[in-house]
Amino acid sequence: MKVLVVERDELLADFLRGRLADEKFDVEMATDRSRAEELLRTDAFELMILDLSLSEGLELLRRTRSSKPHLIIIALGAAGTPADCVAGLEAGADDYLSKPFSCLELIARIRAMLRRQVSPQAQLKVEDLLLDRISRTVQRGRHRIELTQKEFTLLEYLMERPFQPVPREVITEHAFEFEAEKPTNLVAVYINYLRKKVDAGFERQLIHTIRGVGYQIGDSESAPPHSTVDA
Repeated sequence: MKVLVVERDELLADFLRGRLADEKFDVEMATDRSRAEELLRTDAFELMILDLSLSEGLELLRRTRSSKPHLIIIALGAAGTPADCVAGLEAGADDYLSKPFSCLELIARIRAMLRRQVSPQAQLKVEDLLLDRISRTVQRGRHRIELTQKEFTLLEYLMERPFQPVPREVITEHAFEFEAEKPTNLVAVYINYLRKKVDAGFERQLIHTIRGVGYQIGDSESAPPHSTVDA
């Protein structure tokens, strides 16, 4: 999940970015409205944490809600009267937290928001490998697999396209969001990390190199009948 933290206090924003990254969220940070609007225009976020004490914070909230109706927005405000909370919710926030707040509570509220939006694709499964997007957990059989944020993102991208060869360039652009000039061998490096965690100790290997193309998760021969396999 991609999260945008819009917080005028740079120290708090940086702390939130680090804490959410620990939970394996992909986090961008903005400390002013113009940067926030730039990121919202150029990137696709699923959740925004917005400091309403930001200059024109309520207006940013209203405009964002109008242009991105499906974006989850959690508003942060200074401790005050219930009217502050009401103003944030009426402007389009899905939830509201007063400062100071517990980071554990913030994460719990994020999880609660995600549970409300559970879809059939909240979990991805390829053979005996299960990835849960809500709890951000991965397990193979009964074995829990601990992944870094980038490893999780890469595995999620491959599992969205099971039994299909995915070109390295596509992974570079979409799963890693690197610019074209960045070295593509980083994909190979992270594939190697994944293999050590997903396939090590298992007789059946799930992550395959497709020579001259890229990588694939799952053996095409074991794909269920309804799966689409591109040549």
